[in-house]
Amino acid sequence: SSSSGDEALRDKRARIMSRGLPKQKPIEGVKQVVVVASGKGGVGKSTTAVNIALALAAIDSTKEVGLLDADIYGPSIPKMMNLRGNPELTPKNLMRPLKNYGIACMSMGFLIEETAPVVWRGLMVMSAVEKLLRQVDWGQLDYLVIDMPPGTGDVQLSVSQNIPIAGAVIISTPQDVALLDARKGAEMFRKVHVPVSLYMKNTSRF
Repeated sequence: SSSSGDEALRDKRARIMSRGLPKQKPIEGVKQVVVVASGKGGVGKSTTAVNIALALAAIDSTKEVGLLDADIYGPSIPKMMNLRGNPELTPKNLMRPLKNYGIACMSMGFLIEETAPVVWRGLMVMSAVEKLLRQVDWGQLDYLVIDMPPGTGDVQLSVSQNIPIAGAVIISTPQDVALLDARKGAEMFRKVHVPVSLYMKNTSRF
């Protein structure tokens, strides 16, 4: 019948598409990952990521919380968390996160000079993100909050496809252009099957 033929075709397409997708692998020691993203820069994404991490730690002092700054070109977490210096290495050659306010933090900002620009092509950026995800000794974390770079580029897609994510928080301001970009970001996460929560600053619109 026509319906059974359509169903078989859909199944075949799904199998073909799945071949090209990377297999998700959890970050060692991390129970749940929450990503904080935005369609545009300058909308308060990093501030929200810091506040979420601090709130999770404050709600239950028995929970261990980490904060990863995946914004390679414009890392903000070192300044917001009042941290500076270079991570130490473990005997297994893994980086130890810097810690303040009870939050374990890792950022590209710890690995380069504060005023040094990151002038890298896509493959170098992806390699850096992979190292921040896989070559950090997070210990045992109940929550890892990831401050994503703005937009819907390779970093966002790669992180979403390579690690299990409990949920994404999309940050926007009330302007129409910012809302349009926020919707694009939300749709990207939905397509890779990441649950989305929407947060609006100074407005009830969406």
